[in-house]
Amino acid sequence: MNKIVVLPVLVPLLGAAIGLLVRRWPAWQRAVTFAALLAALASSIALLVEVERTDLPVVAWLGGWEPRIGISYVADRLSVLMLLATTVTMVVIAAFSTGERPDDRRPAVYQPLILLLTAGICAAFLAGDLFHLFVAFEVLLLASYALLTLDSDRPQIRSGTTYVVLNTVESMVLLTAIGLVYAACGTLNLADLPTRLSELDPGLRTGLHLLLLVAFGMKAAVFPLCFWLPDAYPTAPSPVTAVFAGLLTKVGVYALIRTQTLLFPGELRPLLGVVAVATMLIGVLGAIAQNDIKRILSFHIVSQIGYMVAGLAIGGVAAIAATVFFLLHQIPTKTSLFLVDGVIQRDHGTSRLDRLSGLSHRSGLLAVLFLIPALSLAGLPPFSGFIAKLGIVTAGIGSGDYLLTAALVAGSLLTLVSMTKIWTNAFWGPRLADEAAGRPAGTGGMAMRAATAGLVTIVVAIALAAGPLYRYCERLAEDITHPAPTSQELADP
Repeated sequence: MNKIVVLPVLVPLLGAAIGLLVRRWPAWQRAVTFAALLAALASSIALLVEVERTDLPVVAWLGGWEPRIGISYVADRLSVLMLLATTVTMVVIAAFSTGERPDDRRPAVYQPLILLLTAGICAAFLAGDLFHLFVAFEVLLLASYALLTLDSDRPQIRSGTTYVVLNTVESMVLLTAIGLVYAACGTLNLADLPTRLSELDPGLRTGLHLLLLVAFGMKAAVFPLCFWLPDAYPTAPSPVTAVFAGLLTKVGVYALIRTQTLLFPGELRPLLGVVAVATMLIGVLGAIAQNDIKRILSFHIVSQIGYMVAGLAIGGVAAIAATVFFLLHQIPTKTSLFLVDGVIQRDHGTSRLDRLSGLSHRSGLLAVLFLIPALSLAGLPPFSGFIAKLGIVTAGIGSGDYLLTAALVAGSLLTLVSMTKIWTNAFWGPRLADEAAGRPAGTGGMAMRAATAGLVTIVVAIALAAGPLYRYCERLAEDITHPAPTSQELADP
């Protein structure tokens, strides 16, 4: 059973290679992409079942190296939850991409790049050592660089250059931190590091902690390392932006969760609280100031990261459980909102609020597909966003972090303001009567709506199944804050 751990990474990589070989036949290439993503999804489900059955992580070792420098894949409850969310999202994105207009068809490398990105994200969630986590980051960054500049127009090249430079800096910081961790501890194995780190001088341990926080904070787009994101993401094609919004920053959040619960439990919480409030408020105020749907949503990527960092700042099993549930809810919610924006751009050629009006009169389905994730993002009951935010707020009150809790509530209200701005300007009001008011959806438009509807259905399903899912997150939080296996059990192949 251990060998199945590598399949969520290996299958997309194999699919990417085959996709390049059949690049002259788009239908075959799409078939390969769907087959690889569905196989990765099936293996993720199998891992979830195995972890629940044994109540232990599933571990696989590659290459036969000694544990302190060996490559290990570890699937625990947090890993398999993120794998499942990733593979489901990528299947939906692949389906959405089939509905693009003929003049918007992507280059032949698009499908292989999507699979390469999937492999990198899955590898990051499964990495059992810091260096392999770095390698996974580089794989997903390589794919994201190409996807971000896929159309090679001037705005993409400009924002892509900024994205590449900043992520290169992030990679250098992370690699430096990994080298220093190895020099200080003699190992990079995540199961063995907590014991080794606890034996270090407090000043050295804090320095290593700060370096990792900077590296992972840049990846997660937290304040003050977030200003690149609202300029970079909106220039990419809509399916690519949706993937980036739903998954890429969440890889950084995942790394922060591991850092705060496994490597440095309970440390630097006041600093994280300040970062959380700044990230949350700067993101949401930036969103309110925008006049384009994609830019509004891009600023909200930053803002919502603040809530997850706030959960880490509060700490404890209750706050970590709420943070993971929030992370789970964010992936389909944020992705579906960007997919709605993609449908709007396909049908109307723009997503600027001053050029849109009355979309609800033209397509009631599209209005519903926007409204459900928008209300969930704002944290209104009975949606999953409300449950997640309530969990973090309750944990904050219980720990006495009243200022942080007040900022969480204020951020939710401001989020509702920005979502209302999109609704009143784009979906409400009179229907535009000129030729630019809309083009027939056609078969492609229906495919895009169907894919978006599938993801919105998942948003609703998370709310309906909130009880069992939240209990799963509580068990998960207990696992990662009080890991059952000893370091030696996971360190020995």
